[in-house]
Amino acid sequence: MPELPEVETVCRGLAPHLEGHRIARVTIRRRDLRQPIARGFSGQIEGRLVSLVERRAKYILLHLADGGVVIWHLGMSGRAQVLDAARTKQAKPAKHDHVVLLTDEGKSVVFNDPRRFGLMVLAAESGLAEHALLKRLGPEPLGDAFAATTLTAALKGRQGAIKTAIMDQGVVAGMGNIYASESLFRAAVSPKRKASTVRGAKASRLVAAIQGVFREAITAGGSTLRDHRQPDGDIGHFQHALQVYGRDGAACPGCDCNPAISGGIRKISQSGRATFYCPRRQR
Repeated sequence: MPELPEVETVCRGLAPHLEGHRIARVTIRRRDLRQPIARGFSGQIEGRLVSLVERRAKYILLHLADGGVVIWHLGMSGRAQVLDAARTKQAKPAKHDHVVLLTDEGKSVVFNDPRRFGLMVLAAESGLAEHALLKRLGPEPLGDAFAATTLTAALKGRQGAIKTAIMDQGVVAGMGNIYASESLFRAAVSPKRKASTVRGAKASRLVAAIQGVFREAITAGGSTLRDHRQPDGDIGHFQHALQVYGRDGAACPGCDCNPAISGGIRKISQSGRATFYCPRRQR
């Protein structure tokens, strides 16, 4: 599933083509996504100006100038692609191109979602934070509200593992499996540690690690392990900088241990998801 860096990359790629432009036509080829696209959705947004493209957690938000916000989630394997006017005229729809937004410039934004776990809904601008899809989200990790104190408060009383806790969208909005492992490694915190014990210096290190990993991943265009593509079709490149994720058995960066003796980076399962960590470095 696209995580915060991938979604942020998509938003930044879409903004120049949508902000300040009208949605001239909406073509829906398939409605039965994770949350079915409502009847009348096309008519409600056609002809309207997009004033802002932004991200909230793993959601893309298309703000319309005269009120209303399109909440868009890419799902497990979805992607957004921008086609210029020439390619829009020539392109034939791909099998999983479910929604196409045609702009007043003749460009098209195509939502392709092979597994159909994504969604696209229209919400009111007023009270947006209380929308059912958004109201339980925690603070944005790259915003001022995310700090060691807020993380500590969110983890208070949690008896489960810290890796599972920070993947809760109510604790760290936008966090996913790849970046949870990477952040905990940088912070030298064991993914198995009880969440409520991450406080003080550990919480400070973890906040800094999460922010650092996310910023670097955004700069690199996200991580392309399978499906992620930027709107221009380019892949992400942060997968080349991953220090532990997917590297079970390899030497741990920054350690002098011998993987043949120590086993190197370990892979375990937590809440049905793969976790990668260094038992020697992370405590």
